[in-house]
Amino acid sequence: MDFELSDEQRHIRSTVRDFAQGVIAPQAASFDESGEFPYEWVRGMGELGLFALPFPESVGGAGGGFLSYCLAMEEVARADASAAITLEAAVSLGITPLIDFASREQQERWLPSLLSGEKLWSFGLTEPEAGSDAAATQTRARLDGDEWVITGRKAFITNAGTDISAGVTITALTGDGGQREISAIAVEKGTAGYTQAPKYRKLGWHASDTRELIFDECRVPKENVVGARGGGFRQFMHILEGGRIAIAALAVGLAQACLDASLAYAAERKQFGQPLAMFQNTQFKLADMATQVELARMMTWRAAAAIDAGDSPMPYASMAKLHASEVATAAASQAVQIHGGYGFMEESPVARFYRDAKINEIGEGTSEVQRILIARHIFRPFEVLPE
Repeated sequence: MDFELSDEQRHIRSTVRDFAQGVIAPQAASFDESGEFPYEWVRGMGELGLFALPFPESVGGAGGGFLSYCLAMEEVARADASAAITLEAAVSLGITPLIDFASREQQERWLPSLLSGEKLWSFGLTEPEAGSDAAATQTRARLDGDEWVITGRKAFITNAGTDISAGVTITALTGDGGQREISAIAVEKGTAGYTQAPKYRKLGWHASDTRELIFDECRVPKENVVGARGGGFRQFMHILEGGRIAIAALAVGLAQACLDASLAYAAERKQFGQPLAMFQNTQFKLADMATQVELARMMTWRAAAAIDAGDSPMPYASMAKLHASEVATAAASQAVQIHGGYGFMEESPVARFYRDAKINEIGEGTSEVQRILIARHIFRPFEVLPE
C-alpha cells in the first residue's frame, strides 16, 4: 500500500495549484457576486489540459488517470467551487459518456473541441419529477423515419447555456407499445425544438451555469443514440460512479479551503490579548477539521485508484462522496463559527464556502441515496436487499 504520489501527479497538482491560486482565487469573489460565467477560467483550464486529463491518449486524452484528475479537481475547488463544478460537469458528466459509449464517428465529431476545453458538453438526467428516482424519466423520444422526436424537460443541468456549450446527452424513453426502455441521445445546441431556460438563482455556485432544458418536438438524427438503444439508464448509472468520486474531490478541496482560511484567521485574530489559536477550544475545532479533511481525501484517493486499476469503484465511490460532502458542510460551518461576525459577512471567503458547500450533499446522488447504495453493498452476502 503506497500513499505517495508519483512525480507526474505531484507536478500536476503543483501546476494546477499555481493556476488556481494565481488566477481563480483572486477573482472568485467577483464572479460569485456578479454571477457571470468564468470563460477566462475555462480557457485556462483548457490550456492546462484539464478537460483531457483522465482520458486515454487513444481518443485524444492526456492519459493522466483518474487520481490525477481528482488532484486537479481538489486544487480548483480549493480556489472556487463554481470553477470546480464547471470542470467536473464537463469532464465526468459531459465527456465521459462519449468516451465510454459513443461510436467512433460520434467521438471524432464531438470530442476534439470538448477535450481542448474549447466547447462544453452537458449531461441531462434529472427532471422535475425524476430526481433521486432517476428511473422515473418522463422525457420521451419517438422514431419518425430517420429521426428521434424528443419531448420533455431536464432540470438542474450544468454548462448547457453558455456561449461555448455544444450539446447535451440526455436520457429519454424510447420504448414502443408501452415498453419502458431508456436510451441516451445526444442533442446539439442550436437544434430546433431544444431551448435553455434562464439561469437558476442558486444558494451557491453562482458563477456556474445551471438551467432547465426544454425539448419540444426536438428532432435529432437516429444515429445520435449514444451506446446501445435501451442502455441509457445503465450507462448513466455507470457514469455517476466516477462523477461521485469527482464530487468527493471537489468537496475535499472546499473543506481544505475552509481549513486554510480558519488557520490563518486563528493565527492572526486576537481576543482577550492573545491569538484565537492559543485557545484550546479553537485548537480542537481545527484539529477535528484537519483530521476529517485528510480522511475524506484518503477515501477519495481510494475510490479514484480503483478506477485507475480498472476495478469497480463501488462502494468506495459512494462512501467517498457521502463522507467528503458532509465533511465540507461541517468544515464550512465551523469556519464561519471561527471567523465569528466577520464570517457572516459576504466579503469573507468563508461565507461563500458556506453557501457553496451544501449542494455537494445533494448533487449526483444525495447523501440518503449514497447510504442506500452502501447498505446494498454491505448486505449483499446476506441476499436480503434488492440490487
